Amino acid sequence: MHPFRKAVEDRDTAAVEALLAEDVVFTSPVAFKPYPGKAITAAILRGVLRVFEDFTYVREIADPGGRDHALVFTATVGGRRIQGCDFLHFDEDGKIDDFTVMVRPLSAAQALAEAMGAQFERIAREAGEAAGA
Repeated sequence: MHPFRKAVEDRDTAAVEALLAEDVVFTSPVAFKPYPGKAITAAILRGVLRVFEDFTYVREIADPGGRDHALVFTATVGGRRIQGCDFLHFDEDGKIDDFTVMVRPLSAAQALAEAMGAQFERIAREAGEAAGA
């Protein structure tokens, strides 16, 4: 099992954050612009763990070279069953430097956008606190 998968499934936010590169770029399935930086990415991922119910990874797809990973997941958000994939790229130090999420179906993506929108003030505050630390 990949360390990122284990950290997420254990809901170990400190372990998840430790796997992120300082210059990680997070591309959300529901936001137009990517989010650059470890502080905001870690805060977003904590928010996701708060809104997803019944989250589980169902498949891992790995690059034989070890720098790219895809983790397929299912969850429930706002009463909608969601299916998605986390696409991870790792830098030369083994840290995640590119993190892209895709989800389906549209109704679940809309529920995710609404749930994360409700979290965004807290996410921004957490990211600001972490960046200032």
